[in-house]
Amino acid sequence: MSTPPTAIKRSDYRPPAWWITQVDLQITLEEQGTLVEATLALERNPAVIGSEPLRLDGEGLETLGIWLDGEALAAERYRIDAEGLWLEQLPPRCSLRTRVRIHPEQNTALEGLYRSGGLFCTQCEAEGFRKITWYLDRPDVMARFTTTLLADRQRYPVLLANGNPVASEQLADGRHQITWVDPHPKPSYLFALVAGDLHKVEGHYTTRSGREVELCIYVEPENLDQCDHAMLSLQRAMAWDEERYGREYDLDIYMIVAVNDFNMGAMENKGLNIFNAKFVLARPDTATDQDFQGIEAVIAHEYFHNWSGNRVTCRDWFQLSLKEGFTVFRDQQFSAEMGSHGVKRIGDVRLLRQHQFAEDGGPMAHPVRPHSYMEINNFYTVTVYEKGAEVVRMLHRLLGAEAFRQATDRYFARYDGQAVTLEEFVGCMAAVSGRELDQFWHWYNYAGTPELHLRESWEPEPGSYTLEVTQSCPPTPGQPEKPPFHIPFALGLLTSEGEALPVCLEGEPTSAGVETRLLELTSATARWRFSGLPSRPTPSLLRDFSAPVRLHFDYSEAQLTTLIAHDSDPFNRWDAAQTLMQRTLLQAVAAGGVVTPNQSLIYAMQAVIEEQGGDLALRAELLDLPGEAWLGDQLAEVAVEAIHQAREGLIQQLAEALRQPLLALYHSCNVSGPYHPHPADMARRSLKNRALSWLMRLPDDPEVAALCTAQYRANHNMTDVMAALEQIASSEIAERDALLDHFYQQWRQQPLVLDKWFRVQALSRRSDTLAQVQRLLHHPDFTLRNPNRVRALLGSFSAANPRHFHAADGSGYHLLCAQVRQLDPLNPQVAARLLTAIARWRRYDPSRQQQMREQLAQLLATPDISPDLFEIASKSLGGQ
Repeated sequence: MSTPPTAIKRSDYRPPAWWITQVDLQITLEEQGTLVEATLALERNPAVIGSEPLRLDGEGLETLGIWLDGEALAAERYRIDAEGLWLEQLPPRCSLRTRVRIHPEQNTALEGLYRSGGLFCTQCEAEGFRKITWYLDRPDVMARFTTTLLADRQRYPVLLANGNPVASEQLADGRHQITWVDPHPKPSYLFALVAGDLHKVEGHYTTRSGREVELCIYVEPENLDQCDHAMLSLQRAMAWDEERYGREYDLDIYMIVAVNDFNMGAMENKGLNIFNAKFVLARPDTATDQDFQGIEAVIAHEYFHNWSGNRVTCRDWFQLSLKEGFTVFRDQQFSAEMGSHGVKRIGDVRLLRQHQFAEDGGPMAHPVRPHSYMEINNFYTVTVYEKGAEVVRMLHRLLGAEAFRQATDRYFARYDGQAVTLEEFVGCMAAVSGRELDQFWHWYNYAGTPELHLRESWEPEPGSYTLEVTQSCPPTPGQPEKPPFHIPFALGLLTSEGEALPVCLEGEPTSAGVETRLLELTSATARWRFSGLPSRPTPSLLRDFSAPVRLHFDYSEAQLTTLIAHDSDPFNRWDAAQTLMQRTLLQAVAAGGVVTPNQSLIYAMQAVIEEQGGDLALRAELLDLPGEAWLGDQLAEVAVEAIHQAREGLIQQLAEALRQPLLALYHSCNVSGPYHPHPADMARRSLKNRALSWLMRLPDDPEVAALCTAQYRANHNMTDVMAALEQIASSEIAERDALLDHFYQQWRQQPLVLDKWFRVQALSRRSDTLAQVQRLLHHPDFTLRNPNRVRALLGSFSAANPRHFHAADGSGYHLLCAQVRQLDPLNPQVAARLLTAIARWRRYDPSRQQQMREQLAQLLATPDISPDLFEIASKSLGGQ
């Protein structure tokens, strides 16, 4: 790159010198080149002093004409340079019309207007609209849009845009046109259009006020039978948002379109949500339980954005968590109510710990509200989304459900139709609750994961138990020191037999005790003393993961087994099991990967396996060992081979000790009859397949191998098929290659199912996995142009198979970076995200460090490297 991109700083924000109040678009879609005519109603911003020129954003636009108030402008009346289109000496109010030609058929970056198969579709967040026409492409400029689409009516019988359809016409030349009007002001990033030969699945929803809303899911004809679950999820989300947040939908029609080529999961464009097909299409024989749950969550997330993101949007991209963190929290609440709250919470925290904690501990660490960025696409991160959701969850916890709802009601009512900041959001929380939240702002302004160190003491005579807690936060890029955070700390106390004790602070009457006490840590150190206890308690700390922190407490094995067996908090039951397993694993890593039998762990796991009743999905989570990446994060230097050897050795040891109970569990959890994505059935399949994954670690066990292959061949549902195939792909059984080929031949015409075939081989534990990934890169069904396929093979291998990706000879790094180099000119967003797999190279031994550094340096030396990739590579080399 000849000139590195300039960092954009939040402190440099200035309001726009001009507003756009109305946009009229006429878009003529053609196979080779598309014409876009845009008429903008402009008004000078009276709050901006002086007569600043108008500068419109645009990239890759062939400008065919510009008109001001109907008058064609000569070339000397405007200027086009690398920064945009400039016009000076404009009247305070005027109409500007531009006509440009763009080439969606050549757009491989999947930003702006592009082709996906036979479809035209858009992705404008964050800065894609400037690739469609000249515009003030920033989120604080909100306008009403009228969009007229023209296209060949045979090739593109369906023409969709934001809002409600108001007019259509069949033209004499074989084309047709449809006009859509969106009555709600919106920023350009929410603009959308879709055109193609699509069929729709129709549904309806009646709002609380009695309005009828037409629901449409548009898919290619062969996928019509895979939309029922998405439609049901949408209807459930609409009802939930009315009940929990009082939010009604506000247009006559709500549309979802499934496309195969999409950089993200989905996009909340006003009234016309464009989805990665992965999060729409599902049938029992094509989608797993995890797919069904993902569809429900993403459908809900994008629908909830209608208010938390669309009706009230963010002023600038530094406020991204205003809409994303808040909406992730809302979709997490929804999913928890649709299934198991405890299991949903475990899943959310697992993702946070494995990915966001790692991001907080690496060179790309940034606050929930970043202070600067080079390329905004790189800041759609787990910090902004998942940690942002945790920050909202803490507000919900501190205020209580009722006050939080009152605060969100105030927020939506006061700022409807506006582009605002996090100050407005938190301000509503403070105003309603009467709480001073200045210190709470540290969660938004500082990067890093706070660490809590706790010590306990017990005085039997007065029955007094004391916890001393100290908080700190490690240095992160640009922030070497952090002030104390405001940390909500939920606590329970149990007897050694597992009975819940009332939690009473010293000086309180016993009647004031509750099973779970919410304490607030605001200082660097604190001391909490609890009284009236009959015996030394086992503390259940940070219940429901009440704050996104690392907790350090020296639990005894007896305390951990008590929590695993008896804690009423599902998250802490799981966390205690993780802690017990982690200790055993890290001891094994220190011994070079050799596992020493741990009888306490075996007994605890046997109790979970043989438990009667209870939450089966939670029991499946209790049997899930900590991942290799998480274990590496607990070490000063990641011991790649020893971690893998220890983890596999422990699973094998547990399977050998508990073979018969595991077999009995497997058979008891079989689900007969037709497949249903019901929580109860999903839980039984999850527990059964966890047992199978342990049993398949047993070497040379023909009975287990036969069970696994029989489950695959039964083909009862995709969940069971994939659970079996994952184990088969990692095994040495004779039928392995034949079964993988059978799956390929059966599903080669189904892109989403074929992604699973690529993924399962990328995750294989076999010694030849890297060579297999190299072969798959040349498979006729692999392409760098489809993000889902790239993520299935390269993303799975680099992010979820650490043993093989971090091969000692550096072959994994070479493979990844060679593909990133090819991908960058095609799709910089996806290339940059793949590269984060080596961003934390300092965590490894000197040899691996050197090899990762060399790959990063070679990428930085690549001519015409994208700003997306440059930011990741340069920060990785120069950061912590």
